[in-house]
Amino acid sequence: MEARVISLPAFQVVGYQIEATVETFESGHGKRVYQELVGRKDEIHNRKNHNVILMQIYPLHCEFNPKVDDFVHLLCYEVHSADDIPVGMMSHAVSANPYVTYTHKGPESELSLAYDYLYGQWMSESGNEPKDYDFEIWDERYQPDSPDNEITLFVALK
Repeated sequence: MEARVISLPAFQVVGYQIEATVETFESGHGKRVYQELVGRKDEIHNRKNHNVILMQIYPLHCEFNPKVDDFVHLLCYEVHSADDIPVGMMSHAVSANPYVTYTHKGPESELSLAYDYLYGQWMSESGNEPKDYDFEIWDERYQPDSPDNEITLFVALK
């Protein structure tokens, strides 16, 4: 696995916010919200592109377990400005930050292996520490059930 550190400028997103465990999100709730977001994308007038972002924001306590504890999932699009937010959606501003990035290749069902690597082995070997969020970019390569699927991950670093 090849991960690298990059810096990204500040950006804004508009979309839906869900508070759920990872299992609740993956049980179909996330896909329903994803389909609603894609169905309403033309209502997001300042959208930069067609890439859906899944941002995950975690609580800052050390006992946090994503399988048991609710956390924030944002299904959204990057926007030039969050001036015109469609009804039922929200905006979120992300500060400029360094990230470790890695592209997962293979079915989405195997994505946890990439997260385990980044949050475990990579953090330990690099001496970096994660911040309280990460995000995925679902672009034209996103084919969740296909072995040709590709999802680029970004884990915010302290």
